[in-house]
Amino acid sequence: MTTVRDTRGIIAPRSMMRRVRFERLPAPDALSGLIDWFWAVRWEFDPGVRHAQQVLSLPAVNISIGDPPPPSEAPPPGPYPLRTVISGVPTRRSTRVLSGTGWNLAAKTTVGGFGAWLDDVSALTDRALPGAEVHPAWGDDLAVRAERRGVGEGAALLASALLEALSRRPERRVREAREVAEGARAAEGDRRVRSAADLASATGCSVRTLQRLYASHVGVSPTWVIRRFRIIDAAERVQAREPVSWAALAAELGYSDQAHLTRDFTATLGTTPAAYARAERA
Repeated sequence: MTTVRDTRGIIAPRSMMRRVRFERLPAPDALSGLIDWFWAVRWEFDPGVRHAQQVLSLPAVNISIGDPPPPSEAPPPGPYPLRTVISGVPTRRSTRVLSGTGWNLAAKTTVGGFGAWLDDVSALTDRALPGAEVHPAWGDDLAVRAERRGVGEGAALLASALLEALSRRPERRVREAREVAEGARAAEGDRRVRSAADLASATGCSVRTLQRLYASHVGVSPTWVIRRFRIIDAAERVQAREPVSWAALAAELGYSDQAHLTRDFTATLGTTPAAYARAERA
């Protein structure tokens, strides 16, 4: 498999890339429309060295195997056990404090893709559950079996577990998940989509139907998804280290004015756009 570089959702990615080995791998064709990619991170720090990595997640579910610390700015001391974890869409920033030696490998779903495996994805929002609680075949043994394998073999093992579970799901539900994910591409890439009504029009359904599908397959509202993508767009623009006209960017992203973009950006990332830009330049 070919490594894919994409740092969306990682706050200040340059700092992380200097400290860990990070890879992103494409999903197999059989999971097309449901899994966007696999990602893997490995780290090995000297005693006493720590790296706090903040993440502003894309609106997706992650199926992870490995021994990472739990999300927290002050996690309990490691080492941590090998485990399989299903992480729903986090609506807030999260922090992982890395230390010692560890690894994590995950499948990142499309927007709505996890609805193929679970009937009510909203039950996972802002939660991380042991894999076996979501599907009996996703126990911690997956992480144990993958521990001594390379990234490619580990991703293949995880893909196999996902496909096995998928084969037992209703075809209608799997098809609907792919349709939700396909429609969500407009929320991600079409700057003219600025509201749930715009997204419903782009996908050819009513606003009420769209809201029902998002609650079931995504776990958050269409409006929330649109707004999250726009804030990530703004952060990516800053990370390009090019001069940014915030008034022009606000208009481009569908905000009524710069003040509204600044307010959303600050509330989501915990820092103003100007401060974020200064930190990136530094």
